[in-house]
Amino acid sequence: MNLRGDVPDSRMRISVVIPTWRDTENLGELLPALAAQQRVAETIVVDASGDGRAEQIALASGATFIPCSAPNRGEQMNLGAAASSGDVIVFQHCDAGLEETHLAAIQDALADPRIVGGAFFRKFDRRHPRLMWLESIARFLTRHGGTLYGDQSIFVRRDVFEKLGGFAKIPLMEDVEFSRRLRGAGKIAVLDPPVASSARRHLQKGAWRTTIQNGLFIVLYNLGVSPHRLHRWYYGRDATDQTPREKALSGT
Repeated sequence: MNLRGDVPDSRMRISVVIPTWRDTENLGELLPALAAQQRVAETIVVDASGDGRAEQIALASGATFIPCSAPNRGEQMNLGAAASSGDVIVFQHCDAGLEETHLAAIQDALADPRIVGGAFFRKFDRRHPRLMWLESIARFLTRHGGTLYGDQSIFVRRDVFEKLGGFAKIPLMEDVEFSRRLRGAGKIAVLDPPVASSARRHLQKGAWRTTIQNGLFIVLYNLGVSPHRLHRWYYGRDATDQTPREKALSGT
């Protein structure tokens, strides 16, 4: 379980949970970096791709590997949290960075017992330069009660996560739903340095198109559109590639 005996007892134990699906390239970059960080007590990968390479990468880096029968990020993160033992759980997308400075910031923030959890500000790498102004707007909104998204390395005290009942078992928007409940549970810390989120989808599909699509899906969710329907629209053909059992479990 990647338990590190070299982590001083005086430090809170940090568990990193990583839900994955068809992303072994980023996983292969993230896990060795996490394995080298003393503040990470354990790393748990919950993979829904059925790709043997993901398991090989995880085990080679000393991480715990848990297979999941269907791509449902909320369920994957719940499985990882249940298998973890840390005082704090960080939910990490494998295409976002998590460095020693981020972990130190989490420990410093949670030294205040009033803080129940939080996330980091976001910074996109290689984004279209005409969209860079959105980062400052996102920073303002996040600081003033905005949603904490999954690619912001959401962290939470274990006892708070358990009291909240974990993530909702929905195939999309699980971070938006959880963010509302986490903010309602107590004081939140939104931290620097910002985490670098992958700009792959922006580069592949176009920065404006991706940004508008993401914003539209959030609006639709807030208007009451089912996360299951949004999942089908968002992933398109990928969502239809599931087995009958996966479709039943994900509600598609």
